[in-house]
Amino acid sequence: MERLALQICVALAGLVPVAGGMDGVIWGAGAMGEMAPTAMDSQFRFLSGLLAAIGVAYWTTVPEIERAGQRFMLLTLIIVAGGFARALGMLIAGPPGNLMSAALALELVVAPALFLWQTRIQRLAERAPALTPVDAAEG
Repeated sequence: MERLALQICVALAGLVPVAGGMDGVIWGAGAMGEMAPTAMDSQFRFLSGLLAAIGVAYWTTVPEIERAGQRFMLLTLIIVAGGFARALGMLIAGPPGNLMSAALALELVVAPALFLWQTRIQRLAERAPALTPVDAAEG
């Protein structure tokens, strides 16, 4: 049951980077209500594509989440690194508003929490006794 709860949470959490990333890919910097020079808009769209891909990559961990520890850890490190960069930007340039503050919370709190939960589920799965063919036929 706990495994299923984690799978649901990761699937739902993956919607955030996919939706936000696709919004940036389609609308460019205009998605943030900003006009940007061509080069900056191009960079914004590129990074938005990466964000969407990160969300899709999280989704790939859902089916066998108890076996996806290394991939989950790498994705979480990428998200946390981005969160630290966002936090640095907030210190240098000031707070960017409620939406980006919420994104920072997802990057520095929710993503690590999901990683810790995934680690727990993986450890529990590794300790669980494997079913023998006889056990599987009876169950």
